[in-house]
Amino acid sequence: MNRLAMSLPTSPQPPPTGITAATIAQAHQLYCQLTGQRLSLGFDRERLWFELLRAGYGLEDLRRLILYLQREIRAQRRNVGALKLSNLLQPDRFEEDLNLSRIRLSAPPPAKAPRALRPPTCSPAEQQRGRQRALEQLRQLKETLR
Repeated sequence: MNRLAMSLPTSPQPPPTGITAATIAQAHQLYCQLTGQRLSLGFDRERLWFELLRAGYGLEDLRRLILYLQREIRAQRRNVGALKLSNLLQPDRFEEDLNLSRIRLSAPPPAKAPRALRPPTCSPAEQQRGRQRALEQLRQLKETLR
C-alpha cells in the first residue's frame, strides 16, 4: 500500500454532533433576518455554514457579530461589504471580527476609593469661631425672613 492510500480515511467521518440541515438553515435564516437580505441557501452556502458551525461558532456568536458590524458600519468605521455572506462565512475573518466585537477599547472606570479624611487646615479654636460666625449669620437670616 502506498503512503497516499495509507493517509486517506477508510470510512467517511460523521458530521459533528448538533450540526444538522435544520441548524444550518436556522443560521442562514438568522443572517437574512438581521441583515434584511433574501439569499438562497444552495449547496455551496450550506457547506460554508457547516464549516463555520463545525469550527464551534453558534447562533449567538453570529448575532453578536452581525450587530457589531452593523454598529461599526453606521459609525462609518467599517464598509458594508463586511456583512457580505461570503466574507462573513470565512472562519478566520469571523473569528477576528468576533474577537474585535468583544474588545473593550477603554479601561473600565476605576473603582471609587473612599476619600481619606483630610486633617483640618485650621486650629480647633479657629474652627469654633467659624461655627459661631455661621450660627450668627443663620440667626440673622432667619430674622430677616420673618
